[in-house]
Amino acid sequence: MKSDDALSPGRHAFDVDGLRQAYEVAGDGPVCVAHSGGPGINSDYLRMPLLEDHLTMVSLDPIGTGRSDLLPGGEYDVSTYAHHLESVLDHIDEPRPVVLGHSHGGMVALELAIRNPHRLGGLIAYDTVPVYDGDLWQEAARQMSAFAERWPGRPEAVRAGRAWDRRHQIRTDAASARQWLADVTPAYFADYRVVADESFHLDLTWDPNRDNGTWSAAGRIGAIDGPTLIISGAFDFVCPPRWSEEMHAGIPGSVLLELADSGHFGYQETAGRVRGRRAAVRRRAAVSRPH
Repeated sequence: MKSDDALSPGRHAFDVDGLRQAYEVAGDGPVCVAHSGGPGINSDYLRMPLLEDHLTMVSLDPIGTGRSDLLPGGEYDVSTYAHHLESVLDHIDEPRPVVLGHSHGGMVALELAIRNPHRLGGLIAYDTVPVYDGDLWQEAARQMSAFAERWPGRPEAVRAGRAWDRRHQIRTDAASARQWLADVTPAYFADYRVVADESFHLDLTWDPNRDNGTWSAAGRIGAIDGPTLIISGAFDFVCPPRWSEEMHAGIPGSVLLELADSGHFGYQETAGRVRGRRAAVRRRAAVSRPH
């Protein structure tokens, strides 16, 4: 049941099946609920001030991350995440909000939209894929090789490729998992050095019992019948455009937006350029203003 201040700005938490489910509200306007990726990546990176200028952004900490509780037993399958996402929608009691899901969070949003297509007022599938299985990892391995070939002289590219190859061996504790994440992060960008001096940071919540399972929306995405925007980065190595094109072909009436100069974090890669254009427009307006 919604409390009177469920959409007031700031941090919130409520109970789902005896577990703490946390979220944060910022901005003003129509409601958009944002589900971050991972699994296990904390949600701070998905805060989007440009969207908060126009929307009430509800950013949840997915179960097992941030200020939300860990999941007893560690079975973090997409269906469980979708259940918690829908619980947030029920709690804020907003009729048919837009849901934005990034990366693994996009899979969660897709699952909810498939399971209950009339629950969402719109879906934004942001740098995501319709599978979470061996096909995803095989394609990602090919794309990682292409990334390393694109930047042969960059030590961070070499380090990212080596980290990716060792991904099953070294993430055995919180420290090694965070180090692996730091090493592989450059591969998630079209050109990491463009954003390397920015404040972008990924963090994770370590759960030694985490089991993410497998998932596929194959043959089911046609059930999504609401407004759907699919955003894809041309240089996204882990969720490359082939998956976005597949979703676009399968979801009736969907719109596909491919960002030519972006990888997996299109907002961070384009927001600076957008702010720059806004500042230029303001400067031009100031110069042309009559006195």
